[in-house]
Amino acid sequence: MADNSLLSRLEGIDARFEEVSTLITDPAVIADMKRYVRLTKEYKELERLLGATRRYRTLISNIEEARQVLDTENDEELREMAKDELDESTAAIPALEEEIKLLLIPADPEDGKNAILEIRGGTGGDEAAIFAGDLYKMYTRYCESKGWSVAVTSFSEGAAGGFKEIVMAVTGDNVYGTLKYESGVHRVQRVPATETQGRVHTSAATVAVLPEAEAFDVEINEGEIKWDTFRSGGAGGQNVNKVESGVRLRYMWKNPNTGVTEEILIECTETRDQPKNKERALSRLRTFIYDKEHQKYLDDIASRRKTMVSTGDRSAKIRTYNYPQGRITDHRINYTIYNLQAFVDGDIQDCIDHLIIAENAEKLKASEL
Repeated sequence: MADNSLLSRLEGIDARFEEVSTLITDPAVIADMKRYVRLTKEYKELERLLGATRRYRTLISNIEEARQVLDTENDEELREMAKDELDESTAAIPALEEEIKLLLIPADPEDGKNAILEIRGGTGGDEAAIFAGDLYKMYTRYCESKGWSVAVTSFSEGAAGGFKEIVMAVTGDNVYGTLKYESGVHRVQRVPATETQGRVHTSAATVAVLPEAEAFDVEINEGEIKWDTFRSGGAGGQNVNKVESGVRLRYMWKNPNTGVTEEILIECTETRDQPKNKERALSRLRTFIYDKEHQKYLDDIASRRKTMVSTGDRSAKIRTYNYPQGRITDHRINYTIYNLQAFVDGDIQDCIDHLIIAENAEKLKASEL
């Protein structure tokens, strides 16, 4: 049976879609970049909802027509065709209703953005840095499988390998909406390469996934930024240590949540082109400020969600990688699998899919649809 309350929620979808379609072609709207981006996102969301709504209405119409045939026709062939249509359309209704309910829930406006992914070695010394390096490889391989672009913006190597800290920019389709589930503390249990007696150690690394801020998301007085340049170190060609391509920016910023003015220091040595490094340092500055200003929003979500599936809470232990047992456990949804090697090689989509399902279930419950 069709959900009458759902049908009432779908009234006016066509009219709003036509209205937004007209607005995004208006020169005045196009000139207002913030409004144009917001309306373009709404257009895409309405387009998906409208497509599902039309399929839903078609199924309801098919059911009504099939019942009418069964009530009025004596021809056995027509009755058989109507019965098949009725069974097929009735069976398709529940899944389509769930799809529409999810589409009716407002999407997180950040989901479609690119992301800044930060990985830092935590407790465990050298082994934590090595594990941070393993996570870097895992995410790099996963991003490659999705066709996303990954660019390392800064890193600090560990003494025994891996990274004390590594920051990378990930660009592609719906990057933040997918990777946001990875924010938190990742714990590893294994015998370190430096362990002589074969004892299992526990180490940790933290992952932070931030939506990349666009130029119009935050206000920065670029005239107050202090720039320094320096020579990039590391392996490379002849210009290494000879050309000052590395950049460092300092910016005094007042945190609106605390009222405290703090100095932000960002370095970028990603390319050998100083202007490109400046551009990427600015992007990281915008993302840092955007993240800080929206932390209250993230905290509010965290207080409402029991599983903290995608709150951005970086202090929560979210996953354990147990090498002796070949086991991965995601503690937020009690998800356990025994394909650790494939997982750390970048095969993490199934876990993310389960997290998305858990979050959608929470959203549906909260919206009372």
